[in-house]
Amino acid sequence: MPQMVDIPISGGFYQSDSPNESNQTAINWRVNIPQTEGALSNAGIVGSEGLTQMVTSGASQNANRGSGTKDGIPYHLNGTTLYREERSVDGFGAESFTLVGLGTIAGTNRASFASNGKQLIIVVEGLGWIMDESVSPTITSITAPAFTSEGIPQQVVFIDTYFVVTLSTELAIRSTSNDGLSWSALNTFTAESNEDDIVAPAVLDKELLLLGTTTTEFLKNRGGEFQRTKVIEKGLLSPFGIANTGSSVMFVGAGATESPAIWEISGGSVRKISTTSLDLILGRLTPEDIETSIAYYYSKAGAFITGFTFKKRTFEYNSITQRWNERSSKITDARGLVLNTRWRVNSVVSAYNRIICADYIDGRIGELDPDVYDEYGGAIVRTLIPQPLQNQGAAFSIPEIELTMEPGVGDATTDPIIRMSFSKDGEVFGNEIWRGIGKIGNRMRRTIWRRLGRFDRYAVLKFTMSDAVKPNIIMLRGRFK
Repeated sequence: MPQMVDIPISGGFYQSDSPNESNQTAINWRVNIPQTEGALSNAGIVGSEGLTQMVTSGASQNANRGSGTKDGIPYHLNGTTLYREERSVDGFGAESFTLVGLGTIAGTNRASFASNGKQLIIVVEGLGWIMDESVSPTITSITAPAFTSEGIPQQVVFIDTYFVVTLSTELAIRSTSNDGLSWSALNTFTAESNEDDIVAPAVLDKELLLLGTTTTEFLKNRGGEFQRTKVIEKGLLSPFGIANTGSSVMFVGAGATESPAIWEISGGSVRKISTTSLDLILGRLTPEDIETSIAYYYSKAGAFITGFTFKKRTFEYNSITQRWNERSSKITDARGLVLNTRWRVNSVVSAYNRIICADYIDGRIGELDPDVYDEYGGAIVRTLIPQPLQNQGAAFSIPEIELTMEPGVGDATTDPIIRMSFSKDGEVFGNEIWRGIGKIGNRMRRTIWRRLGRFDRYAVLKFTMSDAVKPNIIMLRGRFK
């Protein structure tokens, strides 16, 4: 009998223009590479985290429009109400969370947030508000004439005691030191290296970045004046399609005469982190889909994840493994149809030693939890398609495939299921063949499929799972002849 051989599963997401070449898929699963020698496999697969509800602002007209933090406390703009999310602990150590409505911020578009520790500034639809709980009223509209006289306010960041707002006129303006209500036209400055419009600002390594449509300028604060130090010939294509990881910024962007890609600025240089597969997908999106994309960043359980959400799909990059995966949510739309679509999270912030997520469907605020395997009680559908199997163009058969998972993760009555199907062309898959992973305590359960048949040129395997149990895959092996 042929020996069992390892089948690589560490490719992550890579779908070629021709699925016959590569249709590698990792949806709600991501690659994990053990950071030690002697592990059972060189690379495995772990499930993306689930969501548990902390609190909600309600279902109707309460989808999230942006979130931010101030002094370690999260704030969410759900619908037209700005909420403070408060945490309390009772005498038994049990936590509870509540939302406190602070006031109204009109509009429907996504908002930009920044904080100086005392004030939280919100910029949306050409207007600005300051939230400060130490004064009354808590929310104050920014009425300084200079705030709007030099252009329409777009996005905001905080750097070196100043709020900096980008304007629609290729200008930026800074506030008075530590006061988001005070603005002067004398404190405007411009991105001068090119005539491209400023899309959004960012802060990296104590420098201000002004990202235009085709270039990015680096500016240093010198006594309240921001002076240019460097220019990179890559720009930003979406005002919210940028995420700050602390050591870098990642964004949906392009240079002049270039199609969209995902770029990373770090250490004063830029590199492309999207694969040609993802570049192809981005190049086929509409301009509106690119312009309305959003980005987020979080770190959890040793993974450093930067995500990019478009109208129908979400893609994530793990800086540790340098692999991509896709993220999706199973939702029921207004017509009652059940859809697998983009990840439902609209904003991600870190507070209370948690990764807190606000929703684009309704007013739920949830916690990202690696020990939870559903989203608010709804199933997470996970799909893995590893690299194609082939025998240098010759026919072959597959007597046996074994997927080594963490077994015994069910409960006393339920044996969780993983489903396998296979394709002979990389596109059309046959009927699913189910196997159990093991009820609780069944630690010796093995997941094996036998006598899969003969393949003329190559075989593509697909694994699907939706049970709310630990979904970790350790390795994949097979016999071939």
